Amino acid sequence: MTQIDFYTNVEDKVGTACRIVAKAVGVKRRVLVLCADADAAGQVDKLLWTTPATGFVPHCAPHDPLAAVTAVIIDHEGREPPHDQVLVNLTPGRPAYFARFERLIEIVTRDDADREQARERFRFYRDRGYELRTHDMA
Repeated sequence: MTQIDFYTNVEDKVGTACRIVAKAVGVKRRVLVLCADADAAGQVDKLLWTTPATGFVPHCAPHDPLAAVTAVIIDHEGREPPHDQVLVNLTPGRPAYFARFERLIEIVTRDDADREQARERFRFYRDRGYELRTHDMA
């Protein structure tokens, strides 16, 4: 069953996501970063070129020819996931295919609308018996 981690009270959603992605790649995990739109995917792409500060995290889009061998995939179209290890959800909704992943990361800012959407996802996961962990980043 998917392990779900909520990182709450986050100031910088994209920055936090990129740090989590870099950490996962550091322990040889493949990551799918699901973004709400092309602009958000572009922000993640740009930041991963400098995360960590002394390097970068290899990444590409799901349609890239190297997607099958790249550690991090950044998607905003909801394509079929190329693996099932770690999913970082940066969308306001619940990914349709989250249950196939070993781990789901939800990042929640202090914004009221973002928090309410995260509460709805939390209740959905909890009511279905998923293991939930929260990490207060304040």
